[in-house]
Amino acid sequence: MRSWATLLIPTIVLLIAYSFAGIAQTSATRKRPNIIIILADDLGWSELGCYGNRNGRPSFNETPNLDRLAAGGMRFTQAYATAPVCTPTRIALMTGQHPARVGITDYLDAKDEKFLSPDYVTLNEQLKKAGYHSGLIGKWHLTGDYTKKKGEPAKHGWDEVICSETGYIANGDYVHPYFFMPDVQARTEGEYLTDRLNQEAVDYIKRNHQKPFFLYLSHYAVHTKLAGKPDDVAKYKQKTGAGTKQNNPELAAMLERIDDGVGQIVATLKELGLSENTLILFTSDNGGESNVTSNAPLRGGKSELYEGGIREPFLACWPGVIKPGSVTNQVVNTLDIYPTLLELASVKPDAGQVLDGISIASVLKGKLKLIPRTLYWHYPLPKPHFLGGRSAAAIRSGDYKLIEYFDKDQVQLFNLADDLGEQNDLSEKLPAKRTELLNQLRAWRKKTVK
Repeated sequence: MRSWATLLIPTIVLLIAYSFAGIAQTSATRKRPNIIIILADDLGWSELGCYGNRNGRPSFNETPNLDRLAAGGMRFTQAYATAPVCTPTRIALMTGQHPARVGITDYLDAKDEKFLSPDYVTLNEQLKKAGYHSGLIGKWHLTGDYTKKKGEPAKHGWDEVICSETGYIANGDYVHPYFFMPDVQARTEGEYLTDRLNQEAVDYIKRNHQKPFFLYLSHYAVHTKLAGKPDDVAKYKQKTGAGTKQNNPELAAMLERIDDGVGQIVATLKELGLSENTLILFTSDNGGESNVTSNAPLRGGKSELYEGGIREPFLACWPGVIKPGSVTNQVVNTLDIYPTLLELASVKPDAGQVLDGISIASVLKGKLKLIPRTLYWHYPLPKPHFLGGRSAAAIRSGDYKLIEYFDKDQVQLFNLADDLGEQNDLSEKLPAKRTELLNQLRAWRKKTVK
């Protein structure tokens, strides 16, 4: 008869082996999280409560779910869109390349022949190499003439494409039937578009939670023409200060629907036990439109290379990995999302596709405090934008930012540490710094612009 020790030893060994296997599996899972990017359209830097909502006490806009996302993760104070308008920033997000390198530096109009070529390896295609299922819900806007469908999402390897425009997006369309998506059938009577996208996001997660997934929830809101749900708008109209550009009830109502969707997504992840294995990123494609909101204390808005046109809210939440309540001054750009997610998913970049951003994975994990950055913008226009933007380029290096205008011989230089509102032009007072940054910007342009 074998002794108890003889019988127990193999059992103990198996238990230890399973234990280590579980640890290894958890470690592997940590390296390959589910990924959700929530992108708002035309949402300015100071619209969220967690960004002070223009220092209102309490804030006019109500964003409790986004504020909780910030409290549970990391909030970036110096995050930038790659362009002051929609399409080029989305180019950067999907390709990891500067729009100047791709050759699409302005938004694509209804009859624009340009489009994002399927030759580029998009973020979702890269993540597919690591076994990710990918879903695009909402706005794409990486093609111009939709009748030719040259750059449609299906050509870029998405596993699911839901409620993405099949016609040109003009002045908003938030209640069914949607003129830029005529084939989309309503799921509820009087359906509101942002609510529909939120529900589609929840359903996508529930369908695909058994495998790693990459969800890109790309809202059409808060792009003009502003159109909040009537009950929401009525609520905000009753608030103190309503009616000023700083406190726009229509915009606040639309933002509340985005925020509500964030809450639904977080609750779904918790219900499915996915919270600690899911990274959520929230940001916007450019600054707020100055006709309908104020980006104060920042100068300017959408279409301009002042801070109001390019500085964005940026939140990252990954329970157990990102320290709750973190606030960082790390300078980041839309371009950085692509390489960051590749690193977190353990995917090697495509050898044939230059990446213009850097990975900030170490910053998210708290291993590095700050990475020195120089950022560039290239925004050539044949004529001024209808919102006031001028043909220009810009560079930010350290605390200094220089804007070079192409429509006439003009340069502006600002110290953002001392002058966030860009009111004090230092180009005449600091000629050496002006020359240094101007030469650096032109050298970058020479080697990058397609």
